[in-house]
Amino acid sequence: MTHPLDDLSIPTTAQRGRALLHGSNIGVPEVLLLLVAAVWGGSYAVTKQVTLQWPVLDFLILRFGLTFLVLLPALRPLFTAQWRGGLAVGAILGVNLLGIFLCETYGVTRTSAANAALLISLCVALTPLAEWWLLGRAPTARVWQAVALSVIGAGLSSASSGFGRPGLGDALILLAALLRAIMVTQTRRLATRHKLPALTLTALQTAVVTLGLVALALAMRGPHWPVALPQQASFWGGMAFLVLLCTVFAFFAQNFAASRTSPSRVSLLMGSEPAFGVLFAVVWLGERLTPLGCLGGVLMVLAAWYAARAPAVSPA
Repeated sequence: MTHPLDDLSIPTTAQRGRALLHGSNIGVPEVLLLLVAAVWGGSYAVTKQVTLQWPVLDFLILRFGLTFLVLLPALRPLFTAQWRGGLAVGAILGVNLLGIFLCETYGVTRTSAANAALLISLCVALTPLAEWWLLGRAPTARVWQAVALSVIGAGLSSASSGFGRPGLGDALILLAALLRAIMVTQTRRLATRHKLPALTLTALQTAVVTLGLVALALAMRGPHWPVALPQQASFWGGMAFLVLLCTVFAFFAQNFAASRTSPSRVSLLMGSEPAFGVLFAVVWLGERLTPLGCLGGVLMVLAAWYAARAPAVSPA
């Protein structure tokens, strides 16, 4: 028996998606990545609001613990002849993901949501270098042009939001950007070492992250749950958004897409995330957006579109 969601991974699905968008190189993976960028852009404002009501580490344990429970049925394909390779890949990517979320979440509590969304976009500039280093694929001129456009956009937007006074939060977000670049490249690099569906790989990653967070909490304070669960509807609404859209859907979509397109294209398409992040920060949290910031966001979206129109790496 195959899992109903396994059909998402067959080539004909991507081909049908590309047929719907004939005349361009944008297909199902690219559309999924843009949707991920939108929900992840909103996650900074939601995370900032939720972490005001509960400690960061406990929030992360709850978020990934709930996500793992939701994805538990997806682990069924793991118990096959490929389980060892799948576990190894899930462990490597899960540890990377743990680092990303620790840096991102602690970082967003120490800087503005808009600034966090903008700084994380620098993973766009770092991914071609990670791809060159880990995969030996030199980026095309188009990729470097899109990278330059994205960096200019991030610089304009950051200059309008106080980037000139970086602090610990900014440093943590920049580290998360580096880890994201490595994560995207590693997902592509390890794709040939397993045959697990994207959803099963996502479930494995969330299990590794949850176990890592619990181990970290035990090491820091022992077996004590510090405070009662929040009762506010805003907390649980935010948690539902983060678990179902920003984690379950987003990680599945990224795993699906990252194994079917180049790492540079993944990061460049995700380069529209800051624009969504700034929009949520302005609308949800009332943070200020200047005309310079608007211009920077537009440039980042244009960079993502430009990158999606052609192959992201030079042919071998």
